[in-house]
Amino acid sequence: MYLSGSWINGFFSAIADWAKGIYMSFYNAIVPDQRYLSYLQGLKITLLISFFAIILGILIGVLVAVFKVTATNYKMKWLSSICNVYINVIRGTPLMVQLLIIYNLIFTSRNSNEIIIGSVCFGINSGAYVAEIIRAGIESIDNGQMEAGRSLGMSYIQTMRKIILPQAVRNILPALGNEFIVLIKETSVASVIAVTDLTKAAQYIGSRTWDILPPLIIAALCYLVIVMGLSKLMSVFERRLARSDYS
Repeated sequence: MYLSGSWINGFFSAIADWAKGIYMSFYNAIVPDQRYLSYLQGLKITLLISFFAIILGILIGVLVAVFKVTATNYKMKWLSSICNVYINVIRGTPLMVQLLIIYNLIFTSRNSNEIIIGSVCFGINSGAYVAEIIRAGIESIDNGQMEAGRSLGMSYIQTMRKIILPQAVRNILPALGNEFIVLIKETSVASVIAVTDLTKAAQYIGSRTWDILPPLIIAALCYLVIVMGLSKLMSVFERRLARSDYS
C-alpha cells in the first residue's frame, strides 16, 4: 500500500511539475517586459496588411477578369495576353520568391512603410487567383443576361456592373472567402521582406525567452481566431444572399 501510494503521489507530482512548466513557458512568453504588446502590434500589422491586400487583390482581380473576358477581338488580344502572362507567372512561382522580387524591385528605400510593402506584395499575388475566380463566375452567367441588358439600352460596362457581376459574386462568394482565408494565413511569411507581423513578433519573443514553441502556439491561435471569424462572416453573407434569392 505504501509503495502504491508513493507511486501515485509521484505520478501526480510529475503531472503538477509538467503543468507548472507549461504555465511558466506561456507566462514568460506573454507577461514579462509586456511581451503581449508585441503580439498585439504584430496582430495589428497582420490585419492591416490582410485588409489592404484583399482590397487590392479584388481590384486587380476584377480588372484582369473583365479584360480577359472582354478582350476577345484581334485588336484587344494583346491585353488578354498580358493578363494571361500575369496570371501564369503569379500562379506558377512560389509566393516567397515573388515577395522577394517585388520587394527588391519596388521598395528599395529602407524607410518604406511595412504595411504598404506587405499590402502591395500580397495584393499582387492574390489578384491573380481572384481574377481566375471572378472570370469563372462571369463565364458561368448565361449570355442571354448580357444580351438582355444591351437590349434595354445599357452599355457593356453598365450591363457588366449592374447585371453580370452581382450574379457572378453570388456564385463565387465561397471561393472568394477561401482565397481570403488563404491570403491571411500566407501573410505569415511577410517576415522575409522585413515586415514585423504576428509571426515575426512570435519569433522575436521566442529568441528572448529561449523557448520558441509557446510564442508560435500563441500566434497560431491568433490566426485560428481570425480565420474562424472570417469564415463565420462569409457564412452570414452567403445566408443573406440565399435569402434574397427567395424573397
